[in-house]
Order: sequence, then structure tokens, then C-alpha cells
Amino acid sequence: MGKKVKEASPLSEPEALETKTRDKKKSKKEKTHKRSNIGEQNDPNIKQKLEETELEESNIKDKKKKEKKKKHKKEREDGKESEICERKEELNSENGKTGDVGNDGEETVVVTGKNSEETKYTPLKLFKDSKLPENVLACCKDFKRPSPIQAHAWPFLLDGRDFIGIAKTGSGKTLAFGVPGIMHVLSKRKDKTSRRVNPLCLVMSPTRELADQISNVLCDAGEPCGVKSVCLYGGTSKQPQIAALKSGVDIVIGTAGRLKDLIEMNICNLSEVSFVVLDEADRMLDLGFEPEVRFILSKTCSARQMVMFSATWPTDVHRLAQDFMDPNPVKVVIGSEDLSANHDVMQIVEVLDERSRFERLVALLEKYHKSQRNRVLVFVLYKEEAKRIEPMLQKRGWTAVSIHGDKPQYERTKALSLFKKGSCPLMVATDVAARGLDIPDVEVVINYSFPLTTEDYVHRIGRTGRAGRKGVAHTFFTDLNKNLAGELVNVLREAGQIVPAALMKFGTHVKKKESKLYGSHFREISSDAPKAKKIRFDNSDDE
Repeated sequence: MGKKVKEASPLSEPEALETKTRDKKKSKKEKTHKRSNIGEQNDPNIKQKLEETELEESNIKDKKKKEKKKKHKKEREDGKESEICERKEELNSENGKTGDVGNDGEETVVVTGKNSEETKYTPLKLFKDSKLPENVLACCKDFKRPSPIQAHAWPFLLDGRDFIGIAKTGSGKTLAFGVPGIMHVLSKRKDKTSRRVNPLCLVMSPTRELADQISNVLCDAGEPCGVKSVCLYGGTSKQPQIAALKSGVDIVIGTAGRLKDLIEMNICNLSEVSFVVLDEADRMLDLGFEPEVRFILSKTCSARQMVMFSATWPTDVHRLAQDFMDPNPVKVVIGSEDLSANHDVMQIVEVLDERSRFERLVALLEKYHKSQRNRVLVFVLYKEEAKRIEPMLQKRGWTAVSIHGDKPQYERTKALSLFKKGSCPLMVATDVAARGLDIPDVEVVINYSFPLTTEDYVHRIGRTGRAGRKGVAHTFFTDLNKNLAGELVNVLREAGQIVPAALMKFGTHVKKKESKLYGSHFREISSDAPKAKKIRFDNSDDE
């Protein structure tokens, strides 16, 4: 018998199909390889073409790989960025801090203080979320939604909390404290007779112009609710102010000097004031008004709600807050506590000789103010400079007005009004116009003289680029200002502006802050410094 051959087991239909396809591919590959070998042996041109084809195919594959790699990298980065944002929100939430986006662009909002994380203090998204009466909200009808400082301040202030607000000018601070102040008055007047005797709310500001501006806003806001305000400042007659106080008011807005005068005359009685606001608190103390501020606060009700608004938070303001506020007040910082300029303002710094400034000013006015219709604000340092520059510009054919400390108040008010209306869109001003003033559509700020501090520089250029608009700030810098070069360089860099090489020549050293009155009268010692040792001297008769 012959040998029995073992039969192969039959393949399933899918397996058979797969084997057939594989064999077909193998056969095709072998044929191609054979043809290419024959061709390469017989024709060198074909060989070169094949090599070029292979190189081209390789380049295409590399390009596709790179594109794929780039796509994956972008996806990873996007995912990582999203993860970072989520982590930031988590950390802020854990620390009792919140972040928000303002109406005029993305801004960081940091909220700290006792129980500040409670849900009842959730920032407002719309004005109606505050659940305030319609007559109180009438002053907000021209705005779509609360600004960041209003959205975060109202829940705390309406709940009676002591409050610190750090925000740039033009951010809606007046209504941020004004509306809660009106509500405070209405709640206090509810159980009393309709006749007003003494005010219940006090707002203090560093300058007459800012006091007048706050007064205009609060008078308009309080009118639909029957809340009456009066503005008290110097440089004008006391009689109308005295008459208004005697007739009865709910809110007093004023400057420190005139308030103190009327208190000492027993005309202004603040004993029932239980809602106090210090606006631009840092500027008030910087101008040397701390004794007057302390005197005025001592005349208010001891059980008061204290509110402070400031652009920066120096040591003097912090100390004042500690003396007159709860131990752990709510603090809301919009943006940063550090000194920074409005990023909507293009800053141009020009280093030049002091004697060439006026001719350069005229050249810039021909560039920026050729139509003589757009608003241009020229800042000088001293009153005498303003008195000299205004007539010099007028002689050159420019229609200019000025405001400074030596002008009577009615003239300052008139000049500011002409500038705001656009009747005279070129104004020369000292730093009385640098803080808080809401002047619409100032396109250009020219710093003819650099201010004494970089903080004042930031506030000056903040008169333009307001409410989301763009602006230009052109600054003259001379040898006399070289001690502030380092701070100015930091401000320019933070805002992503060009730092001129001529400015860098002065160095980037930042001078340690000193008291304007007493200089550097103490030495800072770190908390981990070793304790002082007590030295004893024994009584010896030896010489």
C-alpha cells in the first residue's frame, strides 16, 4: 500500500479570500521588482527617474508627517491652555478669589476678605440681578450691564460690608459706590420723618473738579428717588453751600479743606453719617490731607460703613484703612495693584533738551491737532508753567484754555466746560485734571513736563483711551527727570510699548519710595531678621 497523504483542512471563505489577496499583492510586487531590476540594468535614465520619484515620494511623506505632528502639537497646546485656565479658576475658587472679564476687555478680578466667597456675594451679570427699585436703577439705563467694579462691589456694599476697591479711572467707580449710598439713605429715611436734618452719606475727593463731577452723577442718580446731594469745595462762596446744608441734604460730597471749615463753623454736622466714601484715597493722602481726613472721619457716626476707592494701595492708605475699617474688609482689585498704564494708550516718550520743548509742542499740535476740532490735553507741572504756556499758544494761533490752582473756581469750571463741550478742544492743565475727571473723547495727551511721580504719569495718560477707545500719549522727558527713568521703563515694558534708547541711557534703577514730607526716615527690616540684643554696661569707675 502506498503512503497515505494527509489532506489539508479546507479554509473558510474569509480566510481563503485574504490568502488570495495576499498572494496577488506578493506576485505584483515581485513583478515590479523584476521589471525595475531589468530596467535599471539596461537603461541608466530609468534608474535616475526612479530615484527622483522615490525622493519625491519621500519628501511628500515627510511633509505629511510634519503637518500631522504640527496638528497634534496644536491640539495638545490648546488642551493644555484650557487645562491651565481651568486650574486657575480652581485655585482662585479655593483661595476665595474670583476671575472675570470686564466690558472693556479681559481683566483679572481678585476678591479677598472675610466671608467674601459666600454665594450671596456672586457678581452681578445684569443690573436687574441686584433687585433694586426701578427709580434707583434709572441712572443705569444707558448701560448694557454693570462694569466689573460695579458687578463685584454692589453685592458687598448693599450688604453693609466695609469695602476697598482698586480700579483704574473710567471704570464706573462713581455709580459703584453711588447707588449703594443712595440705597443706604433710603433705608435709613424709611422709619423717619420726611424732613432732612443732617446728612447720612459722605463722599470725599482730592480735587474740586472731581468733587463736582461726583456731585453731578449723584444728583442725577438721586433725583428720581428723592435723594438730595450738595457739593462743598473751596475757591467759591460758602453762602450757597451753607444755605443748602441748612435746608437739609442726604449726601454731602466735598473736598477736605472746605469740609473741615464748615464743620468748625458748626454748619456741617456729620454726626449721623453712617456711609463714608473716600474716592481717590491715595491722592488725598499724597496731597497731604491726612490730618484733615482723620479729623472729618472722627466727626462721623462710629457705627459707619467705610468705603475706599483708590487706583493704588500705598502704605499710608493701608494704615488709614486699618484705623477706620473692620479688621478684614472686603477688597476687590480690578486688573492689578501694581502700577500699570492703560494698554489702549500708545505711549511715545521723547528725550529732549528742556529749552526745545515749546517748539516741539507746537510741531506736535500741528500733527495731532491740525483740524483744531479733536480734544488735546497738555499737562504741565507747575501753575506758573500753565500761565506761561496758555498765552504763548494763543499767540501762535491756537485756541487754548487752562486750569490750575491759581485760577478762581468759576474760571476753572468754565474752562473745563468749554473743553468738554468741544468749544475749545485744547487745554493746558496741571495735575488737578490728572485724576478721576471723565472728559469724553480726549484723543491725545501731551506731557509737556514730566510729573513728580510715575503714578501721576499713569493717571495723566489715563485721560485718553477711555471706555474702550484708543488714545495717544506723547511725553517729553529731560535730564531733570532722570531719577524716574527706571520706573518709566517698567511702565512702558509692562504695556508692551517701545522704550527709546535715549531713555535707557539714564539707567533702569528704581529709586526706593520715600515720604514726600520726611524722606526715607526709617529702614525696612525683614520679618526673619534676628532680634536685637540687649547690651548692659556695668558701672565702672575706670576711665
